[in-house]
Amino acid sequence: MNNPRETAWRVFSSEINTATYELAPTEEKAPSYQISRLGVPINRVLIAGTLIEKENVGSDEEPMWRGRIQDVASGNVYINVGRYQPDALAAMATIEPPNYVAIVGKVKSYQAGDDRTYVSLRPERIVVIDENTKNEWLLDAAKSTWKRLKDMQRALMLSDYSTANLLKNGFSDSAAKGIPLALERYGQPDSSSFLRSIQNALKELISQDIDFGLGEDPTDIPDEMDFDSDSPGIVKSTSSEPSAMDQSSKEDLVLRLLEELDEGKGAPREDLEARAMQEGISSMELEEITSYLMDRGLAYEPNLRYIKRV
Repeated sequence: MNNPRETAWRVFSSEINTATYELAPTEEKAPSYQISRLGVPINRVLIAGTLIEKENVGSDEEPMWRGRIQDVASGNVYINVGRYQPDALAAMATIEPPNYVAIVGKVKSYQAGDDRTYVSLRPERIVVIDENTKNEWLLDAAKSTWKRLKDMQRALMLSDYSTANLLKNGFSDSAAKGIPLALERYGQPDSSSFLRSIQNALKELISQDIDFGLGEDPTDIPDEMDFDSDSPGIVKSTSSEPSAMDQSSKEDLVLRLLEELDEGKGAPREDLEARAMQEGISSMELEEITSYLMDRGLAYEPNLRYIKRV
């Protein structure tokens, strides 16, 4: 599971907070993973929700921010931001709750004094978003969670759910490696909490109290569900996992846009997002791509309103 670029999973808080099993790295500088109960080897996530509260538990000279992000589908995610996350640290100093935010960051677990394991998020980047972008993330996370539920259901129907057999049966590399670890550590997952998260997300998107008939038995779940809708406030979206075939071209396109829109101090974020949308890159994809380009030293932020190509 040591890939050159880690997937930023779209995961509801119900799946993040129960991913208490850490798969430690076996090689120096290799990433660690939190194994979710649906078999996701999580290193990085992209979440969106409302920054409900924040607190500086450090000092004015060396701030250390703690915050609580609420996703309406399933609950809260807790974040910790310190000096090793300078971009997120600068953002936390200026963003006031309540505010919609999108966060790219790494998931970590830690043992508390009561021997319980807690999971939190260490943001790499935090940006303020609008309601449409938040809705886009809800839809992406619902679709992604749905797929993981179906993958887990398919695996449990096999007599052999070893990694080799799952790969033989068409599972993705991450699912084939993560599902056996999740079943070994946690046992068969209780699907009801994940189904409720999906249902709560869809209720939020269409603003109606509708039973989507998901039930609590994963064997009753249809193989496919049409998540797209023409209802107001719902943003149609592509798969939550970017395609490896076209990712490089999207990164090249964003680099070209950064150069084209730069009038001296960088490309304005609003203009970059508008042009990227015209080219078929959603705002959530753009956030992940720009974070990746900055990680590689190909771009940087002169301030929170601009991004500049190196």
